[in-house]
Amino acid sequence: MDRKEMQNTRLYLLAAFLVLALVAYLFVLYDVQVIHHDDYAAQAIRSIVRTEKVEASRGIITDRNGKPLVSNRSTYDLTFDAALLPPGSDSNEAILRLVQLCQQEGVAWSDNLPVSRTAPYRYTVDQMDSQQKQRFLTYLKSLGPCEEALGQYLLRHPDAVTPPEPEEGEEEAPPLEELPLEERAEKLLDCLTAADLTAELLTDSGVTPAKLMNEMRKKLGIPEDYTLTQARMVLGVQYELSVRKLDNYEAYVLAQDIDTPFISLLSDGNYAGAKVTRSSVREYETTCAAHVLGYVGSITIEDNYPSLKKKGYDYDDLIGREGAELAFEDYLKGKDGRRVVATNNEGKVTGEYYSTEPEPGNIVELTIDLDFQAQVEGFLEETVTRLNADGDEKRGAGAAVIQVGTGEVLALASYPTYDLSTWRQDFAQLNADPRTPMYNRAAMNGYPPGSTLKPFTAMAGLLSGNVTLKEKIRDTGKWVYPNDPNSYSNCWKHSGHGLLNVTGAITNSCNYFFSELGYRMQMDGLREYLVQFGLGEKTGIEIPETAGLLPENPQGQDQAPWAAYGQGSQLYSPLQLANYVATLVSGGKHCQAHLLKAAKTYDNSEVVATGNTEPLNTIEISEENLNAVKLGMKGLVEGTLSPYFRNCVVSAGAKTGTSQVGADTKNHGVFICFAPYDDPEIAVAIAIERADAGAALASTAVNILNAYFASPEDAFAVTGENQLLP
Repeated sequence: MDRKEMQNTRLYLLAAFLVLALVAYLFVLYDVQVIHHDDYAAQAIRSIVRTEKVEASRGIITDRNGKPLVSNRSTYDLTFDAALLPPGSDSNEAILRLVQLCQQEGVAWSDNLPVSRTAPYRYTVDQMDSQQKQRFLTYLKSLGPCEEALGQYLLRHPDAVTPPEPEEGEEEAPPLEELPLEERAEKLLDCLTAADLTAELLTDSGVTPAKLMNEMRKKLGIPEDYTLTQARMVLGVQYELSVRKLDNYEAYVLAQDIDTPFISLLSDGNYAGAKVTRSSVREYETTCAAHVLGYVGSITIEDNYPSLKKKGYDYDDLIGREGAELAFEDYLKGKDGRRVVATNNEGKVTGEYYSTEPEPGNIVELTIDLDFQAQVEGFLEETVTRLNADGDEKRGAGAAVIQVGTGEVLALASYPTYDLSTWRQDFAQLNADPRTPMYNRAAMNGYPPGSTLKPFTAMAGLLSGNVTLKEKIRDTGKWVYPNDPNSYSNCWKHSGHGLLNVTGAITNSCNYFFSELGYRMQMDGLREYLVQFGLGEKTGIEIPETAGLLPENPQGQDQAPWAAYGQGSQLYSPLQLANYVATLVSGGKHCQAHLLKAAKTYDNSEVVATGNTEPLNTIEISEENLNAVKLGMKGLVEGTLSPYFRNCVVSAGAKTGTSQVGADTKNHGVFICFAPYDDPEIAVAIAIERADAGAALASTAVNILNAYFASPEDAFAVTGENQLLP
């Protein structure tokens, strides 16, 4: 073969090789792109694309004028997600690096493993809430040796748990002693609940902190060269990841509200598994209305997480715990979005887009007026501070202001109060404060109404026909129960008021008149009208409140003559009293007290809901009867109370009351009023504990009326001196 032929042969062989390579390439390409396209596409998506939640901001809360009360502040959270770890990497090493950085930078991280973080290690299970205990108990049962030790202990101490009672229709389980040992231990473990779980039980069963940590180290593969301190830090995070997996939730918010320098350290240090996510925290725009606004908190076992999960809640979400935050949770909760994130094989993000945009929660507009609320709280504080000069530092107070004819709550104040922006840091101090500042006295506390009930009794007597506008009853100073000289009621004016009609009886606060009226009506008659005016039952306000207490007759006794002027076993909150006054002066429109003015979409484009302003029931009150009762309340303002109301910028009607709480304790002071007299707009009720004299309440009431009806510079009242108020 000559040289030329040899060259041609080589070319043919090279060409054949290239053709074969091309054919092979095309075959592989065809196999990937056509035959196994779906399989490879799915694998590619799983390896480089993942979806994650985009948290929707919570709706803001405003007052009736649109002033923000609670808003959101944008923050960043540090989340640890094991799914972000590069293939083959050690999760324990990644966690240790991350928590050591947090420790170095002074960033607090979440760790609910109930073992102290430093030696000597001890259980902190007794400090956990019921949900945390339940999750820990479930986790313990996943650790074989710990579960076995608990089971053996319960076999020896079966009284440590209480088997649940069989439900109706359910067959009663056989006695424990009749079951085989293995089944008996399993049954006892099933009966072990969060309430039974204590540090003492765990230690006595042999599941000591050392044993628990040792079993966790084995299960999680914690390297033996980790010190106990390092192991404890890692175990805390691994525990959090484990309990989340029980609820099919992977990501774990390790630290909240981290700052920009810390984020830079995370980025520069390439911390595997760490992800910085946008979040928000509640920002309180006011220090007022703490009892109305409430706060948010973590989901607990009582919230039934599985049902919340169906509504779109995640394990680490916050929900309303008190006040408006709880009452309007369904409006405030936004709809979380979903984001698709592409990463390379090192976990670096290469692209992202929204598959579902997050939708912020609704704007909740409350009925309260922020400026007015602040003034009412200030007046209560000033009054109580002045009264506390007698050395009684535990005195509290509550006040409610309701719009007549609608039930809208314009102000709801309780003193002492607290600051929502710092309550978590101050919780121990607040909880130990004997004045109970976190307790809402305006809605939750019941007070004997005293003489503030007399306008009601007068109207009830007129409506029931037990007294007429023309009838006069002679007050001799002492009303005696018929045929029972040992049962009597003294009028505060011992010489008596002489002949009085309904109007005069209210103005003079005549116990004799109302004792006689109560005797005529009897207890059933009084209770019937008390309910119609909304007393002795909840007002319907959206936050927690007391139902109050209606008067009752003890066995064989008739207490109606005393209940008629506010004595006896009856208790009503300032909110209930204000609502009764609003019902009265509106001509009988009994409305639901409420805080919701409106709920609107986040962009204000649509009204989602409004508060109910329609009457719950209507009492047929004639104009003549209404005028007679109102005139009696006006007579008090123009008479005994004139030193306090002379600086009031609006005409009003009022009634004082003394709540008798015991022979050795100063009486509570109660006060009700309405204004303007001719066309009532607001009804006010105030209760001050152990105020003793009505003067403090009268001046406070005038300040509240002036704050609502006058310009700020005119809104003050002068306290009268040495005035006796019945």
